[in-house]
Amino acid sequence: MFGFDEEEINLLGSLDTPKKIQDFLESIPINMEEDGVDTCLSPQRVLREQRAHCIEGALFAAMALRINGHRPLVVDMTAARFDSDHVITVFREEGFWGSISKTNHGVLRYREPVYKSIRELVMSYFHEYFDNDTGRKSLRSYSLPVDLSLFDDRGWMTSTENVWYIPRYLDKVPHFPIVNRKQIDNFRKPDPIEVKIGRMVQWKN
Repeated sequence: MFGFDEEEINLLGSLDTPKKIQDFLESIPINMEEDGVDTCLSPQRVLREQRAHCIEGALFAAMALRINGHRPLVVDMTAARFDSDHVITVFREEGFWGSISKTNHGVLRYREPVYKSIRELVMSYFHEYFDNDTGRKSLRSYSLPVDLSLFDDRGWMTSTENVWYIPRYLDKVPHFPIVNRKQIDNFRKPDPIEVKIGRMVQWKN
């Protein structure tokens, strides 16, 4: 199925809920790109190499949801220039949105399916989305869900090459701003304890 071998399909079939997919992502190390080369690994490479960073985890989660009968949907969240963007995998249960997220930090993680809209879900990340060096809140916009089946003809799930065409596509889709200039100018910086928590990491380099 989709180019995965039998052992892989059995493993993916066992990840039959968003919670199980999130638990699996938590169990594998963050991709530190230790050789200094940027990567955008396909889901099969994540599975075989047992490593993933933000977008790689999102692609893996979307693929795992698809194997188990869901649409492979991701949402791109953009940050100010001094911080990094983030990609989450979204799913819907009983009409409410939740998300799966791969991160090395203590925040920007899994969200229960309790949000009425994608915007409401994205806004749940806003307060903790800040740059650890400057303490400035940085989340700026978001996309609507993108169905990754758009890339089936390019073999995105099992490619042995980096799948850079997916983040490039996400950069180009319409994004919806969530704050204006006046609001940004009036932001309060996080408390020192919040900054300390924000600097906590799960996997050390």
